[in-house]
Amino acid sequence: MKPFKILILALTLAAFAAGSLWAADPKAATPGPALETAAVPDPKAELQKMCDFLKQQQRFSFTAAVTNDQVYAGGRKLQYGLKMHAFFRRPDKLRINGVGDVENKQLIFNGKTLTLYDGNKNFYATMAKTGDLDAALDKAHKDYGLHVGLAELGSNHLWDYANRGLDNTLYVGLAEIQGVPCYHLAFDKKDVQYQLWIETGDRPLLRKVVVTQKTLPSAPQWTAIISDWNFAPQFPADLFTFTPPAGAQKIKFMPLKKAAAPAPKAGTAPQQGGAS
Repeated sequence: MKPFKILILALTLAAFAAGSLWAADPKAATPGPALETAAVPDPKAELQKMCDFLKQQQRFSFTAAVTNDQVYAGGRKLQYGLKMHAFFRRPDKLRINGVGDVENKQLIFNGKTLTLYDGNKNFYATMAKTGDLDAALDKAHKDYGLHVGLAELGSNHLWDYANRGLDNTLYVGLAEIQGVPCYHLAFDKKDVQYQLWIETGDRPLLRKVVVTQKTLPSAPQWTAIISDWNFAPQFPADLFTFTPPAGAQKIKFMPLKKAAAPAPKAGTAPQQGGAS
């Protein structure tokens, strides 16, 4: 069986930034002593609160309703849905189950092995990697180009990922997501715009995210509405153990293609070693 590259979910939760926009309405002023203007939330500060809060949680779970645009010839778009269930136990346990219109996959890391299972094809691939969740996700990305939507929410370096490669930020205003009051924030980098809805109050939880690929044809979007946050889950003993279903076939992850070395100029001999 030839190895093949497995596609899963989409997107890595990556760069964010700071900034704000919320002008007071001068018409709302009344005669008398000057009124203090309500403090405007700082997008970067609210994002950092979310990252710090999640980093303090030793175990948690959530569900997410995901929609993903697929662009076809002529700029036509179709939208597919996916229901995700995510489970985290620090420092080195992760399980994400995703079932939807075209996807049926599981990603499991137990501190020693990362496994990706495709339920539609009954295939699975494994990658050996000891260490914490960050080490496993970094290796999966660098070696195989694997990105898993929302997996970074369990990273110890979430703020570092969030605060990287920023161009512009915006505080949009207050909004409700499934009845929960949230700050609506927008963050831009070169090719991507992120909109985040972060719960107000002392539980700054991510409730919704919209990612727009600005430079791709038809600007496809990836959206997740997150609910059922649980910070005291009771995990079954075998939750982070992958047991192949009957008839499942083990295959290999396909490594990223390495850039080909430039051909030597005529009349010169190839050199040994050198910078990588």
